[in-house]
Amino acid sequence: MLIAFHKPYGVLSQFTSDGSTNRTLAEFGFPKNVYSIGRLDADSEGLLLLSDEAALNEQLLHPAQGHQRIYWAQVERLPSLAALQSLEEGVVIQGRRTLRCQAWRLEPQPAVAPRDPPIRFRKNVPDCWIGLGLVEGKNRQVRRMTAAIGHPTLRLLRVQIGGFELGVLAPGTWRVLLPEERELVLTGANPAGRA
Repeated sequence: MLIAFHKPYGVLSQFTSDGSTNRTLAEFGFPKNVYSIGRLDADSEGLLLLSDEAALNEQLLHPAQGHQRIYWAQVERLPSLAALQSLEEGVVIQGRRTLRCQAWRLEPQPAVAPRDPPIRFRKNVPDCWIGLGLVEGKNRQVRRMTAAIGHPTLRLLRVQIGGFELGVLAPGTWRVLLPEERELVLTGANPAGRA
């Protein structure tokens, strides 16, 4: 079984509490014996997969598999082409260089529903949504990458895994994937909407 879940802000990617005020996956009525494949930090949102198939962990997460995940990051200020190219070539975070990736400015900028609680707003500092296609997923990697190029992440959503897109799945809802959707997850498709 493979489940797509739209993880809201403030939810841990685990079933047990870590002692914080964040909610856990236990609140969303998932079937027994499923666990998250990978994770999203509590302050990140979007597509999280859950399964009862242990083999999917290695197949979908190990960088050697080259399985792409697409993120939309709302960042402070407008990154230049040179800044985006730096992301693509890999930046050094925590003493290691990230793998090559894809980075682009989302055009047109997406209309994303407001977050609860809202992100901080600074009227003198513009913001911009960028897309990132990664095949690795270190702890807080996207946030650390955008900070390394001088554009801190304000909001982060994972919108695609392999060829499967989050689409219209509402925050806090989940569904078991159909066989053809499962196949989309397992393919390492290029990002949709890339200019």
